[in-house]
Amino acid sequence: QVRLVESGGGLVQAGASLRVSCAASGFTFGRYGVDWFRQVPGNEREFVAAISWTGDATYYADSVKGRFTISRDNARNLLYLQMNSLKPEDTAVYYCAAPRMERIVVRTAGEIEYWGQGTQVTVSS
Repeated sequence: QVRLVESGGGLVQAGASLRVSCAASGFTFGRYGVDWFRQVPGNEREFVAAISWTGDATYYADSVKGRFTISRDNARNLLYLQMNSLKPEDTAVYYCAAPRMERIVVRTAGEIEYWGQGTQVTVSS
């Protein structure tokens, strides 16, 4: 059974940094491209960042490029999102996500098969 469990969210001030993590289990993590999405109540889930199964390729939404860094540790089945220079508009629930197929990278919510339960990130002004 695929399981994605996020942790590390919290309340920070604008300009601060925060790292969220995702622990994966139930599948061969190192064979899957994985993503971070975020969602604000009333809005659709929004792509934030993706990383290839080897970690060699990364992709970012324009809104976070240069501030956020996605990374992974395949030996420990962990996915990370380092968030720097946080802004109030980054406030959302952050979700770890994976597609159904191995060795692809996706960047839309419709292509995601597996979701974590989410972790709240709140940035105060």
